[in-house]
Amino acid sequence: MPKNSVKKRKEVIVLLKTLQGRKLLISLIVVTMIMGSFGGIFAFADSSTATKITIFHTNDVHGRIEGSSSEIGYAKIAGYINAFRAENPNVLVLDAGDTFHGLSIATLQRGESVVKAMNALQYDALVPGNHDFNYGYQRLLELEELSNFPIISANVKTETNESLLTDYIIKEVDGVTIGIFGLSTPETVVKTNPKNVEGLTFEDPSLIAATMVSQLKDRGVDVIIALGHLGIDSESVDTSYKVIDEVEGIDVFIDGHSHTAFENGKVIKNTLLASTGEYSKNLGVVEITVQDGKIVEKTAALLNRETFNEIEADEELQNLIGKISEEQQKVLSEVIGETKVRLDGERELSRKQETNLGNLTGDIFLHWTNADVALVNGGGIRASIEAGKITKGDIVTVFPFGNVLFVKKVSGAALKEALEHGTKSYPDLAGGFPHVAGMTYAIDLARPVGDRVVDITVKGEALDLNKQYILATNDFLAAGGDGYTMIKDGEFVQEMMTMDEAIVQYIQEVKVIEPQVEGRIVVKPAPVEETAPDEDVNPVEPKPVEKANITYIVQPGDWLSKIAIKYNTTWQKLQTVNSIKNADLIFPGQVILIPAQ
Repeated sequence: MPKNSVKKRKEVIVLLKTLQGRKLLISLIVVTMIMGSFGGIFAFADSSTATKITIFHTNDVHGRIEGSSSEIGYAKIAGYINAFRAENPNVLVLDAGDTFHGLSIATLQRGESVVKAMNALQYDALVPGNHDFNYGYQRLLELEELSNFPIISANVKTETNESLLTDYIIKEVDGVTIGIFGLSTPETVVKTNPKNVEGLTFEDPSLIAATMVSQLKDRGVDVIIALGHLGIDSESVDTSYKVIDEVEGIDVFIDGHSHTAFENGKVIKNTLLASTGEYSKNLGVVEITVQDGKIVEKTAALLNRETFNEIEADEELQNLIGKISEEQQKVLSEVIGETKVRLDGERELSRKQETNLGNLTGDIFLHWTNADVALVNGGGIRASIEAGKITKGDIVTVFPFGNVLFVKKVSGAALKEALEHGTKSYPDLAGGFPHVAGMTYAIDLARPVGDRVVDITVKGEALDLNKQYILATNDFLAAGGDGYTMIKDGEFVQEMMTMDEAIVQYIQEVKVIEPQVEGRIVVKPAPVEETAPDEDVNPVEPKPVEKANITYIVQPGDWLSKIAIKYNTTWQKLQTVNSIKNADLIFPGQVILIPAQ
């Protein structure tokens, strides 16, 4: 049920909080040095009547709360902000969405783990991104109940045209009133499962922003901030650029969605646009100076991961995240189903040939999307699963990246180009090697690279280069990853759940799986060239006729011992004659020389 009326009573929230008794994990000397290194961004105004307010912001964290060599993580961010607050309590902390969903640490508890960490970090507000609706909007409302900060968005309406969430909040910071309103991308209706937002309407952000600015001015606020998840992607209709261009009166626009990093912000008309990129790789900093109720200066900067090398993590938050991770091991051990066969995901297999795990993944993509074809990159499959019980942890190990299921419309010509691109390195291993579902193809080694994929079929019919097909893949390939630019150029259709979620839910549904290698990918060997014998001017007596060696093409399901038995020889001899390094590793389409007996 919309809670706008309840939230209105809490619109005025005082930022200042006591720090008495809180352990500071960064020396003030270190903080002062870092603040000084950013060209006066954190310097205080000379006038005693001026008020300086610092806004720390994040966006598109996608569950990356733990931190890594490239990602700051919440504990280090908290360590920095807490030390900063000790010197200057005029601080706001905002998030521009796509935060509750992504890696398994977020998805296993359907966002609750992230909310707990954000509570500890003392966020002041969040605007939901499209992926924050991935558990369904009812779950988003539950997460709001668990949060110590408001989740705001003014353009998300229910069937009765009421706001699903709080439109805006007003914060008072050292006598300065700041109005903050939220805007969520209308693309949410196609960039999450449509069932997640069934009954909701995402209204025009520009029209809603104009209304919010008018209302906040009527409330007499000194500063107006738009907290948006709109982005600046050229294929998007409702962007932050568009809102800023069409709506006057927004002082600062903190943005997300397009994963854009503005190093020093971007001033458009009289609005400062700020965004940090993605995955907590940067912490955004906006500083505004207010004098006599007017903004006299506003600047933006990014603090990157390297900046935090000498910053100590907040111990309480670090322990909390560690406890969450430890608790999740119980969840990861949960059995979700059973496989009757070993699911092959070894690097040497998945990056070179058809495997049953690649086939299973593609089939699951089709199951959830009803697409015509599916394409899975072998490099995205990171491990095998032995026959027997399957746990959630097994799936997360195989698919650890938090990639999202993506649907696009592409031409038959683009599909062929994609297959040519993905197999151009064959027989060498390649992360972009294309596993498929809904289609089959052959690699003809007698043809030149770039034109050796033949016999392509879709649903049993020959590929039509001029026809449009619906393709299911992951967001990495959809964005042109592994060089699949021809997929990037395809028309966007839909964005859904993460790969690991899709696979877990499918296995839970069917309970027992037994995927096979089915000949979806066939290798046609190049013919062996025969050289004509030189004419012998001095013929000699003919030698006894020797039996010729035999060449054998490896078929799906073959192994070296099986071939050896068939031709009355030993696998050791076949391994030696064919210079095979690993006798347990042969591939369909591989040419095996059988020595004459």
